[in-house]
Amino acid sequence: MAGNATVDTVAKWLVVIGGLNWGLVGVGKFAGGANWDVVGMALGSVAGGILANVVYVLVGLAAAYTLLGMFKK
Repeated sequence: MAGNATVDTVAKWLVVIGGLNWGLVGVGKFAGGANWDVVGMALGSVAGGILANVVYVLVGLAAAYTLLGMFKK
């Protein structure tokens, strides 16, 4: 990724967090339909779930930023 090193690092961590979260959601579905959405469990009750939604949007933006950075090289 070409850009600010801090932004790149934050984006990478958000993509990792999002990927692990979605992996757990998938495993939970295979394990009898359990909800293993860690972000939702950790932040879902904070401000009516708004904070969890903010994290999901940030993860999506980080993924888009990372993807765009891959094509700039």
